[in-house]
Amino acid sequence: MLPQHLKQIRVLMLNDKENLERTLFRLEQGFELQFRLGPSLQGRRVQVHTNYPLHGQPFRRDVFRVLAWNYPSGRDDDSDKYCSLDLKVAGSYQYYFGYGDIERSGGGYIVVDPVLRVGVDNHVLPLDCVTIQTYLSKCLGKFDDWTDRLRVAKETGYNMIHFTPLQTLGESRSCYSLADQLTFNPEFSSAGQSYGWEDVGALVEMFRTEWNMICITDVVYNHTAANSVWIREHPECGYNLVNSPHLRPAWVLDRALWHLTTRTAQGRYEAKGLPADITEDKHLQALRTVIREDIFPQIKLWEFFQVDVDKAMQEFHSLVLNGVEADHSKTGGVKRLKIIHDPEYRRYGNTVDMDSALETFVPLSLSTPHVEDCCDRFRDKLTQLNDEQYKLMQQHQEQAINCIMGNVVYERLAGHGPKLGPVTKKDPLVTRYFAFPYGDMTLEEEMLLLDDPEKCVHFLAHNGWVMGDDPLRNFAEPGSNVYLRRELVAWGDSVKLRYGKSPEDCPYLWEHMKTYTEITATHFHGVRLDNCHSTPLHVAEYMLDVARGVRPNLYVVAELFTGSEELDNVFVTKLGISSLIREAMSAGDSHEEGRLVYRYGGEPVGAFVQPSLRPLMPSIAHAMFLDVTHDNECPIQLRSALDSLPSSAIVSMACCATGSTRGYDELVPHQISVVKEERFYPKWNPSASLSSLGEVGPQTGIVAGKLALNKLHQELAAQGFIQVYVDQVDADIVAITRHCPSTHQSVVAVCRTAFHDPKTHHYDSNVPPMFIPGKIEEVVLEARTVERKADNFEKDGKFINGLPQYTVEIKEHISLEQSTVVKHSAVTAKDRSEFVQEITFEKLTPGSVIAFRVSLDPKAQQVVGVLRYYLSQFSPKFRKGSTADDNPPEVLQKPLSQLMSKLSLADMNVLLFRCDAEEQEDGGGCYSIPGWESLKYAGLQGLVSVMANIRPNNDLGHPVCANLRQGDWLLDFTSKRLISKEGPLAQVGEWLAAMFKYLKHIPRYLIPCYFDAILVSTYTTALDSTYKLMSSFVQNGSSFVRHLALGSVQMCNVGRLPALPPLSDKLEGVPYRLNPISGEKEQCCVSMAAGLPHFSAGIFRCWGRDTFIALRGLMLLTGRHLEARNIILAFAGTLRHGLIPNLLGEGRGARYNCRDAVWWWLQCIQDYANHVPQGHEILLCPVSRMYPTDDSQPLPPGQVEQPLYDVIQEVLQRHLEGISFRERNAGPKIDMQMRDEGFNVEVKVDPKTGFVSGGNRFNCGTWMDKMGESERARNKGMPATPRDGAAVEIVGLSKSAVRWVVDLHSKGLFPYDGVTIQNNGTESFVSYAQWNQQIQASFETHFWVSEDLHDPNEKHPELVHKRGIYKDSHGASSPWCDYQLRPNFTIAMVVAPELFTVDHAWSALEMAEKKLLGPLGMKTLDPDDMVYCGIYDNSLDNDNYNLAKGFNYHQGPEWLWPVGYFLRAKLYFAKKKEEERDSVTLVKNVLSRHYTHLERSPWKGLPELTNENGQYCPFSCETQAWSLATVLEVLYDL
Repeated sequence: MLPQHLKQIRVLMLNDKENLERTLFRLEQGFELQFRLGPSLQGRRVQVHTNYPLHGQPFRRDVFRVLAWNYPSGRDDDSDKYCSLDLKVAGSYQYYFGYGDIERSGGGYIVVDPVLRVGVDNHVLPLDCVTIQTYLSKCLGKFDDWTDRLRVAKETGYNMIHFTPLQTLGESRSCYSLADQLTFNPEFSSAGQSYGWEDVGALVEMFRTEWNMICITDVVYNHTAANSVWIREHPECGYNLVNSPHLRPAWVLDRALWHLTTRTAQGRYEAKGLPADITEDKHLQALRTVIREDIFPQIKLWEFFQVDVDKAMQEFHSLVLNGVEADHSKTGGVKRLKIIHDPEYRRYGNTVDMDSALETFVPLSLSTPHVEDCCDRFRDKLTQLNDEQYKLMQQHQEQAINCIMGNVVYERLAGHGPKLGPVTKKDPLVTRYFAFPYGDMTLEEEMLLLDDPEKCVHFLAHNGWVMGDDPLRNFAEPGSNVYLRRELVAWGDSVKLRYGKSPEDCPYLWEHMKTYTEITATHFHGVRLDNCHSTPLHVAEYMLDVARGVRPNLYVVAELFTGSEELDNVFVTKLGISSLIREAMSAGDSHEEGRLVYRYGGEPVGAFVQPSLRPLMPSIAHAMFLDVTHDNECPIQLRSALDSLPSSAIVSMACCATGSTRGYDELVPHQISVVKEERFYPKWNPSASLSSLGEVGPQTGIVAGKLALNKLHQELAAQGFIQVYVDQVDADIVAITRHCPSTHQSVVAVCRTAFHDPKTHHYDSNVPPMFIPGKIEEVVLEARTVERKADNFEKDGKFINGLPQYTVEIKEHISLEQSTVVKHSAVTAKDRSEFVQEITFEKLTPGSVIAFRVSLDPKAQQVVGVLRYYLSQFSPKFRKGSTADDNPPEVLQKPLSQLMSKLSLADMNVLLFRCDAEEQEDGGGCYSIPGWESLKYAGLQGLVSVMANIRPNNDLGHPVCANLRQGDWLLDFTSKRLISKEGPLAQVGEWLAAMFKYLKHIPRYLIPCYFDAILVSTYTTALDSTYKLMSSFVQNGSSFVRHLALGSVQMCNVGRLPALPPLSDKLEGVPYRLNPISGEKEQCCVSMAAGLPHFSAGIFRCWGRDTFIALRGLMLLTGRHLEARNIILAFAGTLRHGLIPNLLGEGRGARYNCRDAVWWWLQCIQDYANHVPQGHEILLCPVSRMYPTDDSQPLPPGQVEQPLYDVIQEVLQRHLEGISFRERNAGPKIDMQMRDEGFNVEVKVDPKTGFVSGGNRFNCGTWMDKMGESERARNKGMPATPRDGAAVEIVGLSKSAVRWVVDLHSKGLFPYDGVTIQNNGTESFVSYAQWNQQIQASFETHFWVSEDLHDPNEKHPELVHKRGIYKDSHGASSPWCDYQLRPNFTIAMVVAPELFTVDHAWSALEMAEKKLLGPLGMKTLDPDDMVYCGIYDNSLDNDNYNLAKGFNYHQGPEWLWPVGYFLRAKLYFAKKKEEERDSVTLVKNVLSRHYTHLERSPWKGLPELTNENGQYCPFSCETQAWSLATVLEVLYDL
């Protein structure tokens, strides 16, 4: 079995400057949360802080600790390291992270759900099982009667009760206006009794253990009843005119409006057309006129915001006359008059900052006319400012009038309003905004009270709500004009509480509310935050922290009216809200009601199996989906009584918490008012009669139906029916499926809503038939709301009663045949794997519900069980619902890992990869999805890359999923492709075919899910086997190392035709096979592709240069030593003219047109000798020479053989003698672009410097080998970058090779110490030691471009345009090319660091970092160069010489492989400079971008190149061998 575990782990990737405070992350207790570094943070010393407490420590919101990093690979690897939290305590927790001097670079919150427990055995009640019923506590009557009244909830199947506050209520009798937050309402106690909180707690605990019910209650933090005794004693706890003087103008307006009420009630405005009874539009217009013309001119509110002009003039005049000048330190010389607002808000209380006045208004002299002129200008300015304040107040007043009008229209004229009737003191014109605890006075007398602080302190602002306001803003604080503009919908019975910023600001209030919270949390399991969106966040945070200190698993519910999910999340994340109340009544039709079910929970039917370790995804708040809330209108008034049952059923089928309010199930046809209702709820009596008003029973309303629905809701959640499908059958019928992904049972509820009364609305009697896939096991329930004989509804005076004329006709757990709703059912076989039952309805009348329990048909059920059985070897998740196979196929009797262990890495290439061109060589191709695209690989990676994007999002509509549902083509392609390969691969193919045989016999909608499970299991098993065949560096490496190492499998394969020439048959370890065409025995060595998809097959697959740049990273470091040896020796056999081929062409079609490949080959032999145990023995290996002389025909293997050390000696000999030849078949036959001169190849060693030099301006013998192709732009046949002369990387590679043979000779491992050469008829001996020293002595002199303008070594100072760099070449035919800044010198730094002066090297590397380093690659040319162009477009043909036909291939685009050498050089010289720390940071940061690209790329590779600044280049190979290899080498060096 694979090492999988069931612990749920979520990974949160941290990204620099990413603030996720408004993103909701929900987690469960028992989960592990891992924080990992995103690319922008890798390489930095990041610290993650959290306030999640250590085990056993109390939670303190402001106490953070630093999390320790874990290193899975044992190395400090930023791609894999993580810090984690083991989540065991519910609540809201914050995290933030920073690095260096930045303490907070990002952060967010996580919310851990509480665990609720019920019953004597304390079993868990999952949140999705919750069914809650709300009770207005004042309607419960005496405490002794509560059990009988609350039993209704138990007997109707609810498992949670929500009590409105149980405290002493205020004068208004509103359930939410509390006179005393600390006392249990004494009216609940009978005479002679005194019940308290302990009694409530005991009852709540009895409900929990005996009834399996949880109890929650409201907490109201926003306001207190206006008649609360404690607020009179502590008026500082509210907003009064002393602590909030900015409210003084609003208070004045409020009092004026009160007097307008009294005068209107007395009929004093009737002459102006305003009667006490406002009933028509003209009355409203009269009211508008009275306020505008009588009230506002009387109270002059603008004066509170104006300056006393005369007073300011006197002060200014005096200062000017006395020659006082402005204090420039205060004004900063700015001429702008500054008004100081009066903090006490008195009339004309605003003053002028005299320094700003003196700065702005300066007299020409102190003569009287000049002073008077200056004062006049000052007065004009003040008058202007006062006018502006007047106009602003006019705008506020107009808004106030509009708000007053809206209020009057709703309360007195609107059809849906309360129709209050004539204006009286009891029903005033508008609700008062401020408490006025004194007797009647005139308005003038009241205005005098403004100067009496002892009175003003009791003018407390009322609370309320503001339409469309920012919920994060406190509308009573300074800066808000809500009270002045009358925008508050006020609750005249409640005073808004003023907490300030912390307990120090109002100690009594915080302590009082803290005690209130502790009482609540002690006796209840949860709280509903009343008016949550208006509760100051810091207050709610503090109080909930207190509550969780008492009860850690506190269930927190809230209803938010922010109008924005993002704003909702602010409250949910900071407060740790467990469930947000959502209401079905918000839906205008059944279609929307069904959409809400889909929105609020569950995953789609047929969803993919997600791994236990996966990214942490943002979520929406857990929903408590109610058919109606207790403070909203009654559905019967808006819809019809018949809709109560089907809408309840729709809600009950939601995969979240659900519920209702008491009265809904009894069909109470009006809203039970939280303010005015004083009657009691009926008690439970199982045999209650229709006429019994004080009792309810199973026959009352829809109680029986609700019981069945609540039981079903709880069963579905408890048994894992987590998948949801909503089908809008027609305008009124909604079918909801809940599906269990482990047993594949479903429950389908068909609900026919009745938003309109059937008596007045026509409903179609033809109900469309339904097609239900699978076998219907039973009808779980069928229920219809039916009319019965009863008296018409009359509102009872003592008890809250409902409509007596309706009840529910219900049957439960019956067979289909016993159903009266279903007329007929027929079984139709859709295909071999899917049975569908067609249901036609007889009595699905409006107000009906039917729910079916559906299983897969027996054959499919058995097959799914067997599939799960075989999948359980990979993950215990599949054990549930699994059944052993009675007659298992032979191939499935062994674990897949056993079959995989027989595969070689070459086999893994076939299993996992192979692009289209590679497959076509075998007569196949990649799988193409009709109407979409082809997969990138024929192997498993092609599918895995696509499914990786589909799976996390459950994107079942994706074309790949559609293709899987439509037919078996993809299944057959995946298995048959492998079966055709024979050997161990065929066995894996047979295993897949056997699994797919089962897969083909399950319903089509389940195929994507199980196909993905099989694919993931096969893929992960293959990867495990792959890594076991690799080196310890890979096996013990990070994910990044392993991803890159897969590049070795991706690039190295054995094709249908051998890509390498044959090796000596004397060699051991050479693989053989029978030729598939001739049947003869032939060698089948692995070859390496240069890149996919362009260089993957045929003669363009193998390139000498590419192979040996990539060989160390992809083969030596990954442990593929034997295959690497075979490639080295195969190329050795093709040596000709002292060179190895650039394009290999199996040796027979080779081109010897590059000067560098042979040096890369020598570097690889050196790397092999140094890296592989006993690696120097390769020097003795026999090489079968294809071309023993320059002019010989290709010889068969074995005819001429010599040890590898002789081949190496020949290379060095030929270079020192000088190489000069013309390519065979020169002309368009081998190169259609090249000019004639370009076919002449010359290479020599410069006797003055020892540098290997060569080429001409018509050929390009290094890796920068773009040949011009455009006749239009006249660059055809001209190399863009000839780099003739001594190219810097060839100098470095040759130095490395010569140094190595000197060392080998000294150890007796290489028989030659030099070369005898003929020169003009004379023989001379060149020792390797001498050559080595010559290069060493010449390099800095000839390549370093000094910072010194007068450097004597600089022969062409006029060509220098960058200093402190190394030249790209020496002795180019175009001398300015030598001085171009390119990344090639970094290669020499890695292979021959001894050539470089440390300080010079560091300076050059810093320049390269500044100018050449891109997001993924290195710019191939200095962006300051006049021919730089960073965008490569090979299809463009225009007149631009430097661009046409991709001429700029190496003139700017950012190639990836040089970045490996740059970073390795940086690390090497950083050690010498003792700059390691910063350099490692840079390296990790750069590499993180490669890791991100690698993970996201469907090719699972790194590209050949990008356009400038890392932009995608469509002409690049998507994955390139040397790009992967050189990055892997950096990780090895790290």
